[in-house]
Amino acid sequence: MKEAVQQFAQQPGQEDETSSAPNLGRLAHSRIRADILSLGLAPGEVVSERGLQGVYGISRTPIREALAALIREGLVVRTARGYAVAPFDLRELREIFEYREIVEDAAVRLACRNAMAQELDELQRRVDCGLEPFTPDGWFEAGLDVHVRIAELSRNRFLCQAVRDSVNRTLRPRWLLASSEEARAVSHREHSEIVALIRKQDEEGAARAIRLHGRDVRDRILSAISDSRRIFGARAFTDPRPAAD
Repeated sequence: MKEAVQQFAQQPGQEDETSSAPNLGRLAHSRIRADILSLGLAPGEVVSERGLQGVYGISRTPIREALAALIREGLVVRTARGYAVAPFDLRELREIFEYREIVEDAAVRLACRNAMAQELDELQRRVDCGLEPFTPDGWFEAGLDVHVRIAELSRNRFLCQAVRDSVNRTLRPRWLLASSEEARAVSHREHSEIVALIRKQDEEGAARAIRLHGRDVRDRILSAISDSRRIFGARAFTDPRPAAD
């Protein structure tokens, strides 16, 4: 992700014209995705191939390829007139956290059985990075989420992929909390507690800690999204819950 952010910082028109089409497609995808995740492109914002071509200085075909990939990731949607940045889907967000609670329970229990001491030392170092001064570049450079690292320690590829996919679905709303020093301090404390419980091989304690942490993050994200309504406007949100009888 560091390379993506560095590329994102370039001015339009600075790309190497000798780059291959696949490389330009990846570049376009990285730059647009970074802007969507950091809310530089707002939820619900209408975008076009021509407009993005002007902003990023990349030709139309790689832009089109990037948009197709972003649609598959759920970050862009097709509209009657073209494309738009996907709005925050509050029902999907609630369902993701319900799903995460199930798969992370299993993953952290297996991590208690399988994690090695040096792996937990490295995990704690990654957790401690959360206390460093916040910068957008640093946020992206952090790479894989701590929860994905924990899932990797389960030694179960399917659980790891499940956690990775669900974490990726929450990256954009989590940006609303990323610059909060208080939120980062709370996450550091709770993550450190989870690592300590894994180190003790306390499956019940670790499962309970990661469950409560997930619920706390969910509630803070939903609160931050609610507070952002006046900034982004109604088109940035969708909550397709069934109508009451």
